[in-house]
Amino acid sequence: MSPAQYPKDVIEKIELLQEKFKASGQDLSSYLEGLLYADYMSYWDYINLDILLSLQQPRTSFKDEKIFIIYHQITELYFKLIIWELEQIAEKQEIDSSFFKQRLERVIMYFDHLVSSFAVMWKGMEKEQFLKFRMSLLPSSGFQSAQYRVIEILSTDAKNLLYVDVRDELNRENSMDVIFDNLYWQHGAKELATGEKTLTLKSFEKKYGKELKELITNYKGNNIWQKYRDCKGKDEELTELMKTLDLKANVFWPLAHYKSAVRYLQKDPVDIAATGGTNWQKFLPPRFQKVIFYPELWTEQEKAEWGKGWVVKEIFGKEEEG
Repeated sequence: MSPAQYPKDVIEKIELLQEKFKASGQDLSSYLEGLLYADYMSYWDYINLDILLSLQQPRTSFKDEKIFIIYHQITELYFKLIIWELEQIAEKQEIDSSFFKQRLERVIMYFDHLVSSFAVMWKGMEKEQFLKFRMSLLPSSGFQSAQYRVIEILSTDAKNLLYVDVRDELNRENSMDVIFDNLYWQHGAKELATGEKTLTLKSFEKKYGKELKELITNYKGNNIWQKYRDCKGKDEELTELMKTLDLKANVFWPLAHYKSAVRYLQKDPVDIAATGGTNWQKFLPPRFQKVIFYPELWTEQEKAEWGKGWVVKEIFGKEEEG
């Protein structure tokens, strides 16, 4: 077949490829020869399916432990999707409301999937199996999900992540070490009896502490709240999306986690401790921590009653009085 016999669109693409490789000092002919000998891409190779399916390594013989592992791996993948969208917002120069809204809608969609996915835990595992195999997981804990901490740091100013009892005391003049040590999740992983840091928290700090501190510093001026403030053409729709993200991340997601914990760890008259020794009864309910990404967008009454109505309705099955 002579060059004149090739379809016009094929010739155009070859010319574009020639320009691309010439600009980088590469030889198009060599790349075409490599393409000639390359195998076709398969679905299983593209997504590394064999590796993916080999990543579940239960520590016990209880069948439901594999469900527990797979669920948490899926959760971490959703976290990665959320981070990817938040990074695009944070790194966008002169962001406009259209781009902002599209990315927030994706993040909210991912949170919706996460919230509903907790049924895999509380419907998909036998309580008796869970209470046994969980003891082989000590001192690991879902608390140690660094990706979720990244989501929080990308979403708001660090002051809004401080432990509620010290939130009004600390300010920008405090060192990063002081700020980090007083983030709400740090207080959630203290020993119940002594208030000392658990091994769960110590190992988490050792692995991720430096990275998370640097992240707080790097995104101080361009986290999602700061980008919202600087966004051109922001409107009521964008504001509502910001508030929806706030609710999904700080009410519905921890509440779904709490409901699962109640199912497996609530045992009257004594509650079963979480695997990492964390105080889950005070750490998970949003009305205790009152973590709010965007307090400027809510009324004083809404902030005062943060999460209370949802907990009363979802946990106790009734509408809040008054």
